[in-house]
Amino acid sequence: MPSTPSQSRQDKDARRRGEFPAAPEPLSVPVFDSHTHLDLTIQEAGVPGGQDGDPVQALIDAAAKSGIDRLVQVGVDVPTSRWGADLAARNESVLAAVAIHPNEAPHLSDLDEALRAIEAMAAEPRVRGIGETGLDTFRTGDEGRAEQERSFRAHIAIAKRYGKALVIHDREAHADVLRVLDEEGAPDTVVLHCFSGDPDFAAQCILRGYHLSFAGTVTFASAGGLRAAAEMTPADQIMVETDAPYLTPVPHRGRPNASYLIPLTVRALAEARGEDVDALCAAISANGERVFGPWSS
Repeated sequence: MPSTPSQSRQDKDARRRGEFPAAPEPLSVPVFDSHTHLDLTIQEAGVPGGQDGDPVQALIDAAAKSGIDRLVQVGVDVPTSRWGADLAARNESVLAAVAIHPNEAPHLSDLDEALRAIEAMAAEPRVRGIGETGLDTFRTGDEGRAEQERSFRAHIAIAKRYGKALVIHDREAHADVLRVLDEEGAPDTVVLHCFSGDPDFAAQCILRGYHLSFAGTVTFASAGGLRAAAEMTPADQIMVETDAPYLTPVPHRGRPNASYLIPLTVRALAEARGEDVDALCAAISANGERVFGPWSS
């Protein structure tokens, strides 16, 4: 009689097949996902369980069952920004952020035209964020840095003109992100998406009043510095996200991510902060309404 595969073997097989993990225990107090890519999740991984019907609604429904009742859909170029803005306009549980991703900016034939399109979308009432924009010295080399920074500065100006939250992508560019924000004058509301800095960088962001949004990376064994940054973040400046379909939290690292898995990240944050999970959820939820405004309006 063949033996039953161990759980670890089953997990490895599921990762190899790219399967979504099982849903975690739902949160008692709902929170929102401050940064997700529903379109990329569907394109790259599908939906949990491979449901029939509308895949976008399937992802939204799966999130709601886990206590994730609101989402911020984030664009990375003009088409994905347009898609997100249209989705937000017809779905009360979704708000949109629009932008040219920093790694996309240097490759556009006409960055100015793309920025004009982003600015036009910024005026729409369900578009509440300008992002993800910022700087990335990991994927963009020296030859693209000037155009990347020009794009970042333009997005800062758009956020200020329209009173929208600035959602920042910062990869291995901490000092330069702060430099540009200081030089331009930051908008009233700034979110460090998928915060990746150490406690020293966190302290500088906190001092400036920025919001720190933590992804599944905070659950990784190697992320002690990131957990220390989360521990020191004031309750009114902390948020949580997936960056789905990427950065899946432990114990499912390597498998597709989606908003329904946020309870794993929230519980890791609560443990790092020595805080009650429900209290942290209430704080995160309040921060979302303050940063992005009400979802229902």
